Amino acid sequence: MIRIRKELWFGFIIMGLIIAGTAVMLISADTITRGHLGLMMLALVVVAIMLGFPTAFTLMGMGMLFTWIAYDESITKTLDLMVQSAFKVMSNDVLISIPLFVFMGYLVERANLIEKLFRSLHLAMARVPGSLAVATLFTCAVFATATGIVGAVVTLMGLLALPQMLKGGYDVRLSAGVITAGGCLGILIPPSVLLIVYGATAGVSVVQLYAGAFFPGIMLAGLYILYVIVVAKLKPSLAPPLSAEARFVPLPEFTQRIADTVSNRALPALLSALKGPGNQQVPTGHILRQLGITLLPALFFVVVASMAYRSATAPLDELPVATAGDGSLSVPAGGLEEPASTGGLQEPPSSGGLQEPPTESGGLKEPPAAEGALKEPAPTSSQLGEPPTAAAAGAAAEPARVPAGRGFWIGLGLGGVAMVAFYALLSFQRLEVFKMLLTSFFPLMILILAVLGSIVFGLATPTEAAAVGATGGFILAAAYRQLTMSVVKESVFLTAKTSAMVCWLFVGSAIFSAAFALLGGQELVEKWVLGMNLSKTEFLVLSQVIIFVLGWPLEWTEIIVIFMPIFIPLLDNFGVDPLFFGLLVALNLQTAFLSPPVAMAAFYLKGVAPKHVTLNQIFSGMLPFMGIQVLAIVLLYMFPAIGMWLPQVLYK
Repeated sequence: MIRIRKELWFGFIIMGLIIAGTAVMLISADTITRGHLGLMMLALVVVAIMLGFPTAFTLMGMGMLFTWIAYDESITKTLDLMVQSAFKVMSNDVLISIPLFVFMGYLVERANLIEKLFRSLHLAMARVPGSLAVATLFTCAVFATATGIVGAVVTLMGLLALPQMLKGGYDVRLSAGVITAGGCLGILIPPSVLLIVYGATAGVSVVQLYAGAFFPGIMLAGLYILYVIVVAKLKPSLAPPLSAEARFVPLPEFTQRIADTVSNRALPALLSALKGPGNQQVPTGHILRQLGITLLPALFFVVVASMAYRSATAPLDELPVATAGDGSLSVPAGGLEEPASTGGLQEPPSSGGLQEPPTESGGLKEPPAAEGALKEPAPTSSQLGEPPTAAAAGAAAEPARVPAGRGFWIGLGLGGVAMVAFYALLSFQRLEVFKMLLTSFFPLMILILAVLGSIVFGLATPTEAAAVGATGGFILAAAYRQLTMSVVKESVFLTAKTSAMVCWLFVGSAIFSAAFALLGGQELVEKWVLGMNLSKTEFLVLSQVIIFVLGWPLEWTEIIVIFMPIFIPLLDNFGVDPLFFGLLVALNLQTAFLSPPVAMAAFYLKGVAPKHVTLNQIFSGMLPFMGIQVLAIVLLYMFPAIGMWLPQVLYK
């Protein structure tokens, strides 16, 4: 007897429900219109994809078949529509950024940066409850930001972090949930390929989507970390603290000599060794290098404080310029003014022609038109007096700076206290961990901030920023001596494969959407939704539930390119911002990735997990994190400013 797996049974049940629902709709309809054919096409596409047919070519095939039916079996019109739809997609500039971002991610993945990053974060958070799980979530967030590829993040962290957590006595379910939930952060955190695809599909600015997704991504990662810390604190058996052996950091020979002979506190020990007898038999160059690395945080604090001081004491505008009603500039009173035009020089009267001035007593007189003519303003003392002194000229050239506010001094004081505490607690072991972070965490963060900062602050388009990111990936791989021909060749091959998949999906989606609109399916769906008299909240709940259910059998790419063109036209009727809707969809699709029985992240992890880790354990570990994602969706809906504040501040 052939036994069928549970997920296959679930898939067959879903397909049966879709086919049965379509059949009931067609039978119950008084007359089968073209709109019903459009809905039947949609149902057939979902069933075909669930049966394993390639998504892009299924969309194209169904779209062309039903377009041929809609055009009364006209092959010429069908081919024309296909060519126009494909050309419209291929001429979309936004899609150029996809292969560049994907290439950056594959380069970073194959440069073995993540192993060093995980190790350094693991040691840096050694005293935090559930430190291994927290370090895993941090690593997933950084790696997801650098790559945006869910399968790559889950697979790699399953190879790196899962054996470490199991060896440390962590619960299997908690470990699996941390890795799968952290790996899905790449769907939301910029530079996310999903947001690019959604922006191109919905006609929303990718720049604003990236700015809007920034804080929801941080909020979701923060909720994950908070949950892990609380669980580790309440139930230490699920996430035991690290042993002293696991927290041990070996010191270099010369550094160990300074720690043994002077002190284990890094800054005072290095200063004492530098001026001590014979430098404690340690080369001066080694001491200076360690001292330079030790003083880097202080140097960074001084630079940031100086920039903040200049910003806090920036002078006000010396002469505020107002704008007149006609758009011309008006200067405040007290400066040089134009003479009034009324009563000024005028055309002489034409009647009577030229006449001699009167010769009566009193002699020659000024003509009457000259009475209101332009008069020479009386010179003032400042105009005719002594030239301005050098001090006055300097004051005029450089306006006085305003005093710094209380907020600046409070922030400076808190920062100073933090720096004193940092150096008071900085041992040589922590200095070694800091050096590991300098070579793993900070280079990636600089790359990510350069890419995202240039996009969010309007310095570059997403395509230009993606080019910068790809170049940065090259530089990082070369700096870590991983830029070999095999790495470049494999990264280019995988990038071409992924980009071709996305582009063909867009072509298939464009043809499918055109056929769906041509048949009137969109109009039928719109009438059905509007006929339900839903409120804004009810519509959002209904749409998110549908997307959540679709996330079980379908990939996010299929949901975006097939179903977003159906939902987007309905947003105006309910007063929903497409940008806000996109953020909800991105959060929702993460939930769909973690929801059994068809959670793709679980299968990615199962493929690299030890044999004793079962699929049911992975599913069980996912459920609390899926609940956290639902909570994040509710928080984003209740407080839209979490996602909308930054785009409104930067772009409106």
